[in-house]
Amino acid sequence: MKSTVLSGIRATGKLHLGNYLGAVKGMLELQDKDDFQTYYMVADLHTVTTPYEKTTLRGSIRNIIIDYLSAGLDPQKSTLFIQSMVHEHIELSYYFSTVTTVAKMQHVTTFKDKVKQHPEHVTMALLNYPVLMSADILLYKASLVPVGIDQEPHLEIAREVARRMNQEYGTSFPEPRRFATKGEYVPSLSGEGKMSKSVEGSYINLTDSHEEITKKIRSIPTATVAGGELTGGLRSLFSFAELFLPDQVENYRNAFQKGTLKFVELKDAVADAIYHDLESIQEKHRAVEQNISFVDDVIADGAQRARLIASKTLQEVKEKMGMPL
Repeated sequence: MKSTVLSGIRATGKLHLGNYLGAVKGMLELQDKDDFQTYYMVADLHTVTTPYEKTTLRGSIRNIIIDYLSAGLDPQKSTLFIQSMVHEHIELSYYFSTVTTVAKMQHVTTFKDKVKQHPEHVTMALLNYPVLMSADILLYKASLVPVGIDQEPHLEIAREVARRMNQEYGTSFPEPRRFATKGEYVPSLSGEGKMSKSVEGSYINLTDSHEEITKKIRSIPTATVAGGELTGGLRSLFSFAELFLPDQVENYRNAFQKGTLKFVELKDAVADAIYHDLESIQEKHRAVEQNISFVDDVIADGAQRARLIASKTLQEVKEKMGMPL
């Protein structure tokens, strides 16, 4: 029996470096293992839990599929689909909400963070985000979820939902765990927090040119002279060096401590290394976005394949809960 993997990324813009290192790299690794069945979605239902631009949403959803394909996700190996095209996600999340308390959801760290970011947009959908994520994962009975470390609170809720459903209704949900990657936490270019699409100036898109990447890396705030304590910006810069220049980072650290490091040289070396890693992805991206019929076929086929599994799980849950089939 193959283990099942599920992951997804919100359609709030193009994929950035943090998405790639924190989630997509793990997706790729698991996709290429014979003992895993992999499902990767565009989390558009999660996208609308915070303010979004409705005129560009469809394009953003499609762009995530194109980014997935460009990064190496293979529709012959993985089921690539759009969350809202599989209605079972919403229905299962409702059933899961019957075993989840409001008090529990109000104490989720990510909910509190979003309330601070969007105080005028505190909706039931936002409160229900972790329950919907639980449905996303358990609908396919996934035991492994390649996501960043910031999603761990949501995975704990998914495990709790699985336990409650299994205890109360005799279902057979696994308790999912996170699949961690080397780049599970990619820092913001500002030196504060993690790289995020919701924070302008904090991220590098997978489609950014060499010039754009260099400009963004050079914008990382650093000290006027080397040596002394590391600032937030310097910690971010050295984190990028660890990820993209692992064989050279120690030399740069030593130079910093000696006071001989030239920050622009380190920044440009990091920018060059990032662009080198993304160059093949960008080349494939240009080819994929020109092949409209292929992208359409991937979307349609993915939805159909996902529904085959999702409908069986939903039917099982309804039967166990005593609902009419």
